[in-house]
Amino acid sequence: MGHLNRIIYLFFHYKFTIKIFPPYSVPRIQGLPGVGINYGQIANNLPSPSRVSVLLRSLNISRVKLYDTDPVVLSAFSNSNVDFIIGLGNEYLENMTDPAKAQSWIQQRLQPHLPQTRITCILVGNEVFKGEDTKLYSYLLPAMQTVYKTLVDLGLDKQVIVTSAHSLDILANSFPPSAGSFRQDLAVYIQPILSFHSQVKSPFLINAYPYFAYKDSPNQVPLDYVLFQPNQGTTDPITNLKYDNMLYAQIDAVYSAMKAMGHTDIEVRISETGWPSKGDENEAGATVENAELYNGNLLKRIQQKQGTPGKPSVPVDVYFFALFNENLKPGPTSERNYGLYYPNGNPIKVVNLSYNLFTVFFLLFLIY
Repeated sequence: MGHLNRIIYLFFHYKFTIKIFPPYSVPRIQGLPGVGINYGQIANNLPSPSRVSVLLRSLNISRVKLYDTDPVVLSAFSNSNVDFIIGLGNEYLENMTDPAKAQSWIQQRLQPHLPQTRITCILVGNEVFKGEDTKLYSYLLPAMQTVYKTLVDLGLDKQVIVTSAHSLDILANSFPPSAGSFRQDLAVYIQPILSFHSQVKSPFLINAYPYFAYKDSPNQVPLDYVLFQPNQGTTDPITNLKYDNMLYAQIDAVYSAMKAMGHTDIEVRISETGWPSKGDENEAGATVENAELYNGNLLKRIQQKQGTPGKPSVPVDVYFFALFNENLKPGPTSERNYGLYYPNGNPIKVVNLSYNLFTVFFLLFLIY
């Protein structure tokens, strides 16, 4: 069979198969507000950024979060409708407290891509408080402030917001949600960071993984509760609010922790969440089926513009982790298996990102 004939055959074969046997029954991520995706690149087998651009445009995904400022990626998405969060790594925080170095970073890493690539946020540091480097703790706020002031000086502060992302380890207490509180040893750092968010009107981002709670205590944490499946749920004894899933309880715990520090004017958003499709023997629940349920059920709720019990009028805002499996990530097997796609472009049976004509041609493009 000739090259062109083979592509034509495969196109109609895939089109027919997908029409008769829809790959997944969960709602489509295509075009949903409040949904983004993390594009990690700790791998040596990923498709080129230009091919990724084709894929994401075919799926109408309009929000992407990077962990750096890869110029090849940002150029590949020029003149697209994709809004980017770019990452300023922890290793740069000390330098970013120097206004001259912050200006140089922005002029070299951000400005060359504007306005052709839509960069709307700089993520200054990632999970800084998860480590034990207290010097890094002290650099975070000054770095955020200096980056923000530099954006103001360059006339970019209305276009690009400044924030950071935190793990849930910053909480001393997360249950009941109404009693959520930040760790006492971090209060001296978090209090002024919250004041910064309030001043510049940027969201507070958290990386939330109910999977970790289940993996650590599979006999105590109900699987249905973390997967958004029908379950008895739990009731906050202070507010009498009922929670039928852990993620919403975690979000409200952060809101409560901020309220305890005097802030009710900052929105909480999820910068990372997901579920691994594969894990080691001691990683309970890391399966394709559970990943499909977690991501799919969460998407249904986002489609309904749900808020949490504590903030019912604020739709949950999520960046799923991650676009691809990343084969060079260190740690347990699960760390390399959070992707919605394999590097060859085939979807992992996790969530229906909506096959269409462009998606089929993208897959064929990778194969041939």
